[in-house]
Amino acid sequence: MDWESEGLLEGLGDDAARAARVRLLDELHGQGTNVEELKRLVAEDKLVLAPVSRLLASEERYTAREISEQSGVELEMLAASWRALGLPVPGLDERVFGEHDMEAARLGALHRQAGFDDEDALEVTRVLGQGMARYAEATRALVARTFMEPGLDEHELAHRYAAVAEQLLPLAGPWLQHVYATHLQQVLRTDAVTQEQLRAGQHGDTQEAVVAFADLVGFTELGESVPVEELGSVAGRLSHLAGEACDPPVRIVKLIGDAVMLVAPEPEAMLECALRLVEAAEKDEAFPPLRAGIASGQAVHRWGDWFGTPVNLASRLTTRARPSSVLVTQEIRDAVAGNGFAFSDAGRKKLKGFSSPVHAFRARRI
Repeated sequence: MDWESEGLLEGLGDDAARAARVRLLDELHGQGTNVEELKRLVAEDKLVLAPVSRLLASEERYTAREISEQSGVELEMLAASWRALGLPVPGLDERVFGEHDMEAARLGALHRQAGFDDEDALEVTRVLGQGMARYAEATRALVARTFMEPGLDEHELAHRYAAVAEQLLPLAGPWLQHVYATHLQQVLRTDAVTQEQLRAGQHGDTQEAVVAFADLVGFTELGESVPVEELGSVAGRLSHLAGEACDPPVRIVKLIGDAVMLVAPEPEAMLECALRLVEAAEKDEAFPPLRAGIASGQAVHRWGDWFGTPVNLASRLTTRARPSSVLVTQEIRDAVAGNGFAFSDAGRKKLKGFSSPVHAFRARRI
């Protein structure tokens, strides 16, 4: 194939780069990728990723209708599941699905036989989709950081990516199953089924919780003075610090840009975690200071996230905390006083969304 005449070597002035592009195009074309698809990949700068995409994909054999008919899952439910996972929903008669998709649909049918409500199951699927999307993005970044180097040509990089994917794919299933089971065990250690729930025949979403937020002071201003890449590394550093500072029963709920949300069943562990987190940031001269707020009360725990008054209160307290300090409510102070912590009166704070001022206290170690 004359790739020059097809316009697929434009912009490659270096002979070595042109030769590498030709080798990669020849390989992909020989494996069944048509010229129009190759042109699209080149135009979108995705040619290097094509071998990995081929490795992950299965032959496009089925339409959505055929997936539905052979798996026994209604078209509406299939489409809802794909949307919940964050995946595109193709036309009903587009032949874009492979054996992997058919197997997944059949597994979904078995999952429904367990008796879960469809809407509830879709909420769990959304959580899974969001988590796996972030995991996939993080994996892509990890591989790029590890194997990209100056002067590497397209053919070599494409094959490095494909080799890593081929090596990691067989490990992914067992690894994810282990992580899921370990986290589920941890969740069950802090969960409980009360007699009232047994009598009512349902597991309540509302429970007593200690909630904390910690955010980076001056992060918005920092974004105006440093490159985007450096800003991203700062946010990534926050995730690392939180993971290092917080041990069970404190759990990281989510990262929200320049802030991290934490939850725990009791206040002492939460306060210890928040103080460690603030102190770790303070020791790092290249890192902005952190501030934190902690509150407790009845909160709604649903689909991996938390809602309610203590969530809102902890968030508002955080915005009123000084750099490198932790603000807590009076309830938190009273619950942990004398256990290695000391408090100073921070006064009554007028907080957005709260009709009455909230008495806050600044926490420190004795």
